[in-house]
Amino acid sequence: MRLNQLQQPINSGFNAQSTTQDVIKGIDLSGKIVIVTGGYAGIGLETTKTLTKAGATVIVPARDLEKAKKNLKGIENIEIEKLDLIDPKSIDAFAEKFLSSGRKLDLLINNAGIMWVPLQRDSRGIESQLATNYLSQFHLTAKLFPALKKADTARVISVSSYGHQMSPFDFEDLNFENREYQTLAGYGQSKTACNLFSVALDERAKKFNIRAYSLHPGSVYGTDLGREEPIDLYIQMGTHDKDGKIKPEVEAKLKTIPQGAATTVWCATSPLLENIGGVYCENCDIAEIDNGQIEHRYDEPSTIRGVQPYSIDAESAENLWKLSEEMIGIKFDVK
Repeated sequence: MRLNQLQQPINSGFNAQSTTQDVIKGIDLSGKIVIVTGGYAGIGLETTKTLTKAGATVIVPARDLEKAKKNLKGIENIEIEKLDLIDPKSIDAFAEKFLSSGRKLDLLINNAGIMWVPLQRDSRGIESQLATNYLSQFHLTAKLFPALKKADTARVISVSSYGHQMSPFDFEDLNFENREYQTLAGYGQSKTACNLFSVALDERAKKFNIRAYSLHPGSVYGTDLGREEPIDLYIQMGTHDKDGKIKPEVEAKLKTIPQGAATTVWCATSPLLENIGGVYCENCDIAEIDNGQIEHRYDEPSTIRGVQPYSIDAESAENLWKLSEEMIGIKFDVK
């Protein structure tokens, strides 16, 4: 079945108001091993809490170990490990340590990400949002693939964003070497890459009962992802008043953190997805393809939805896979 036939809502029974506790109800994760990058803040922390309460052991890789220890204090079935996603050597070290344990990996949730940063490059010269939000996911998944194969069934979840609509993947100038850097274009490109990665990974890995998904958490209030966003842009978007304060009527429509993490948990655990993969999800369901029929308004969060066809295109997904291998110098053979 072609992906665009799968990329449509399946009437999951959940919606934008559903919380993590709604979607995890009745699901037992005892004996499951999970890795959640960025699982110590925002929707990542909520994801971690939900999965551990359902019985899973959750490994939380963290750049800031002290913050992770503080935020995760008192939560059972947690392991905290050092990982800096902008550093390829750190990814290798984390993956090698996990593989040396001999454990399977049931769920890999690529949750960590950055936004609104000025032009920065990693040690390889790669633009930082692309490196952190996407290439680190590709690298980490490639290294951990043997552990994913050990599980009877496994899922790889990439927390993407509606922000993918801000930019397709620019194969001609992905590092902004010949065009002016725009931070939202960089962010959008990185999230489009996440979606394409799920398409290509699912096609390759489903023979091992490994399925892949990308998702938009929704417009969520209370995370720190937009902490560097210029207040003038919020005002221009109509979400904030002239004094830079969020409008009460807009705030009331935003998701809570438990609602924002719900789609991640749904993708990770829903039995409805057992025979479906490679799709982009939102509001605890598979998203509708946006062919221009959806009117988007930033002051009406419910309209911030849909997936662009360019971000689930099979040919682009294959091209990006090959390019990613070249960029990080790793052959990701799914066999």
